[in-house]
Amino acid sequence: MRLLSILSAVSIAAGLGHAETLKTPTLLQDIVTFDNSSLFINGERLMIFSGEVHPFRLPVPSLWLDLFQKVKALGLNTVSFYLDWALLEGEPGVFRGEGIFDYSTFFEAAQEAGIYLIARPGPYINAEASGGGFPGWLQRTKGHLRTADSEFLTATDNYIANIDKLIAKYQITNGGPIILYQPENEYTGAAAGIKFPDPDYMQYVIDQARDAGIVLPIISNDASWKGGHNLPGSGKGEVDIYGHDGYPLGFDCKNPTTWPLGNLITQYREQHLNFSASTPYTVPEFQGGSFDPWGGYGFDQCGQLMNHEQVRVFYKNMFASGVTIFNLYMIFGGTNWGNLGHPGGYTSYDYATAIAEDRTVSREKYSELKLEANFLKVSPGYLTATPDISNKTGVYSPNTDITVTALVHYTPTGGSFFVVRHTDYQTLASTPYTLSLPTSAGSLSIPILGGSLTLSRRDSKIHVTDYPVGDHKLVYSTAEIFTWQKFSDRTVLFVYGGEGETHELAIAEEVKWKSTGPPVQVKTIKKDANKSFTAVQWKTSSERRILKAGNLHIYILGRNSAYNYWAPQIADTFSSLIVNGGYLIRSASINGASLSLQADFNTTTTLELIGVPRGVSKLQINGETTKYRVDSEGNYIVKIDYKVPTLSLPDLSKAKWSYIDSLPEIQPDYDDSAWPSANLKSTNNTKVGPLKTPVSLYASDYGFHTGALLFRGHFTATGAETKLYISTIGGKAFGSSVWLNSSFVGSWPGSGAASVHDDTYSLTSPLVAGKNYVFTVLVDNMGLNEDWTVGDDTMKLPRGILDYALFTSTNTSVPKSDITWTLTGNLGGEQYRDKSRGPLNEGGLYVERQGYHLPSPPGFSSAFSTNSTPFTRLSQPGVAFYTTSFPLSLPSSQFDIPLNFVFDNSTSFESGTEYRAWLYVNGFQYGRYVSHIGPQTAFPVPEGILNYNGENWVGVAVWATGKKGAKVPGLNLEAGTPVRTGREEVEVVDGGHWERREGAY
Repeated sequence: MRLLSILSAVSIAAGLGHAETLKTPTLLQDIVTFDNSSLFINGERLMIFSGEVHPFRLPVPSLWLDLFQKVKALGLNTVSFYLDWALLEGEPGVFRGEGIFDYSTFFEAAQEAGIYLIARPGPYINAEASGGGFPGWLQRTKGHLRTADSEFLTATDNYIANIDKLIAKYQITNGGPIILYQPENEYTGAAAGIKFPDPDYMQYVIDQARDAGIVLPIISNDASWKGGHNLPGSGKGEVDIYGHDGYPLGFDCKNPTTWPLGNLITQYREQHLNFSASTPYTVPEFQGGSFDPWGGYGFDQCGQLMNHEQVRVFYKNMFASGVTIFNLYMIFGGTNWGNLGHPGGYTSYDYATAIAEDRTVSREKYSELKLEANFLKVSPGYLTATPDISNKTGVYSPNTDITVTALVHYTPTGGSFFVVRHTDYQTLASTPYTLSLPTSAGSLSIPILGGSLTLSRRDSKIHVTDYPVGDHKLVYSTAEIFTWQKFSDRTVLFVYGGEGETHELAIAEEVKWKSTGPPVQVKTIKKDANKSFTAVQWKTSSERRILKAGNLHIYILGRNSAYNYWAPQIADTFSSLIVNGGYLIRSASINGASLSLQADFNTTTTLELIGVPRGVSKLQINGETTKYRVDSEGNYIVKIDYKVPTLSLPDLSKAKWSYIDSLPEIQPDYDDSAWPSANLKSTNNTKVGPLKTPVSLYASDYGFHTGALLFRGHFTATGAETKLYISTIGGKAFGSSVWLNSSFVGSWPGSGAASVHDDTYSLTSPLVAGKNYVFTVLVDNMGLNEDWTVGDDTMKLPRGILDYALFTSTNTSVPKSDITWTLTGNLGGEQYRDKSRGPLNEGGLYVERQGYHLPSPPGFSSAFSTNSTPFTRLSQPGVAFYTTSFPLSLPSSQFDIPLNFVFDNSTSFESGTEYRAWLYVNGFQYGRYVSHIGPQTAFPVPEGILNYNGENWVGVAVWATGKKGAKVPGLNLEAGTPVRTGREEVEVVDGGHWERREGAY
């Protein structure tokens, strides 16, 4: 078949070509525009390849640039970000965006790194954040959330006006990095009786952005690729660019080797054309990892599921669909410090991402993603190639065990792309295959020099035809392309394949080749008198080959060797340097005759710099002038020495700890008269039915939305009371404990799944008639539920006590109104005291209300004692708080050193000794540990929260829920591999020290 015939057939199958771009809607500016193929920025057609980063999950502003540089080093050009309303307007009507919540620093760091931003400020974000980003005080609104109810809309106005004013300041039209804006998130489904989709609601949130000065294109993120909500051209509430998310592998970290049947979607492109053919195919969230629940299997196991193979197969399937605005959720997860997470997850939000929670980049998926992203950077033809939506087998290969999806051009100038995968994507087989591809040299059977190609288990490849490489053209290549660059004296091309695979490429010239490394087979192919090309075949090995044809140099690599290559763009130029070696190459720049690299190293290594520009004679690495030699290829060779630094870390088992009882509320002389009275006889909470209690015992009705909650119920005994029934609610994995006066009544230690628990406890001693008693109830609030289904108001599920009853020995209930209640959470509730760490960091424990978890508490005053440590048993149920301080003196100006606090959980706990622990580091709550639920035992704490060269304060609150009390078997501060680093020095976050709090109770 002639080439044009094949291309015509593909265009018909595709349903829509790019030979004629479609008219775009009128926009409010001319810097960020688009057609049906891709986005344009300042007139340049671009692939927007993005990763999600939440600045609030790394509360160290001086580390945000580090993250952006690691994203840039991958080859991505954009970061998408959520912002968390709950952290910025914890007090209704008061927006606080200072210190660690001043996101202008985040935007400026992106600008410095050369990264575009996609703004997704909410009001609703989901994001596995407490309340889905909604502040807890929304539980008191009568209106349905995420609807056009006026009470809800009015509640959003102050936050959106303030945050969008900041975003508008940093949009690209004002010289900033922000290029797109998403006003709602996963607006996809609604509860029964709720108007959906509601154009009035969507138009309201769009108008909020426009009124604040946002002129960028508005995008959407439908939670289902079958959604089709608020489409461009649909009228009121329409967005400019429609998008959907995709999480095809799900979140079953229990079975990390199993890929679910039928989850590799091949209809994405077809549905996009049905919904929004005039806009670029956009996926604002695609699976970059997995969340993990309390009692889950840990992010190491999630990382086995979301590994480099998932990156190869599922990302390339998206490229086969022609996605050109593509965001990975997440690229860096971070930490649910300070109670900011929802009850479906624990402290770590590592998410099994390419960049780990401790900011290391040693996962293989990081390297695999780097290969793919850099290929797309140098393949502009991909953006206008037309995907074939037929997904038929047997067209481009006779082997129906593989599926080949074509993305073709109508002319052979831009290159065509053929994405190969297993037809049964679950298979673990290695499959031999051949190709029959249309090219400018005619239809070719490949490998043309004999043999077959191989598709290994869980692999996918992108083969190219008529692919331009500078002034040259590849007729085809079965080896995948990492990058190519045109330098002043040569053009270099880097291709790679799996170990032992046969590969072949052909250049559209009849040339003589020179090669280094293992032998290759070379043959000139003459199609006719006017068409000939040179084909080269080899079997991939770990040893590098370099093929030279005039000024075209082709580096042939094994995939694992290709992982070691980087392509940093030289600042203020359109060219990239190629660097072989190093743990991380952050950036490259030229100043006069000096080439500067910012780079990280975790071992002694040799760097090879390929394509150093002419005129450069001096090399600096991390600001230091570095000697180099020039090899026969003209490349710079640099030896980098690495020596593991000596690290001195404290032995916490031998530290001097101070101790205080953090449950004085059960002591006979405790006075709770300063506590808020539970006196609301009704609730505005529309999620739950009528109150089952005389007064509301929902903590958010009284302004308490985070952390531990305490309730005290006073009554005068008749002497007949023998049992207490109580129903508590705290979210998944929560626990609760009850005392009568100072006597322990019982606990619910918690389970991974239960968010509500009913218990009936026997009162151990006969009550004395006429005597005053008090129940003290401690409930662990694990965060507020998200609000995924519109109008369902699951975020309003309360925290606290749902019901209670006192019973006599004859099973007669005592009137509930005989018990009067007080309650507390964090000191001040919505008028929270610690403005620097935000509204969620503190709960209602006594030590939190007093501020003793902050640095420099009155640790050796009469309030504390030194006769106990976390490692000595708390003899009975209760809450103990331990604090200690230690200095650190670490070489952090030269080394990036990951540190983790690790709880010893090597042995199963005896029944009755379960405990919960809160870890505080310099006042920041950086760990919630539940001994019998887990799975998290190691808690990374970044530099900047820890002072690597100064004094540090650590606190541990231990809640023994079992009758036998509890102790911490072990708690250690451990270091990961120090990385010799080129990042900027980290500034310690000064959140303030302990001061006596007026009115603390």
